[in-house]
Amino acid sequence: MLKTGILHPQINSLLSRVRHTNTLVIADRGFPFWPQIETVDISLTDDIPTVLQVLEAIAANFIIGKAWMAEEFRAHNASAIQEAYVRLLPPSVPIVFEPHVDLKRRIPAAIGLIRTGDTTQYGNVVIESA
Repeated sequence: MLKTGILHPQINSLLSRVRHTNTLVIADRGFPFWPQIETVDISLTDDIPTVLQVLEAIAANFIIGKAWMAEEFRAHNASAIQEAYVRLLPPSVPIVFEPHVDLKRRIPAAIGLIRTGDTTQYGNVVIESA
């Protein structure tokens, strides 16, 4: 029995299949469903869990080389929220901000998507393994 780290069996399985330069999506509760990729839905209620909580749990054992977010995220969220996302990523990890519609074009190439209960506007993040 696992005692630490990611305990969710589907998320463990998903993470174990991520290889060099593969991407993983951590999305909010309203993110569209993509039938062509595996989706692990862990949404419970509003903001439980959040994208940040999932990112923090994954970051401990996931070597992130790059991240993408919607540029609309910066326009719709307070600086404290924006800084919280940046703090969770190593300083060497570039965050590419692009239009939300372009971010969505990346999704079908991802290994999988983890859907949260997050209500942060445009708070979705695509992470690439290093």
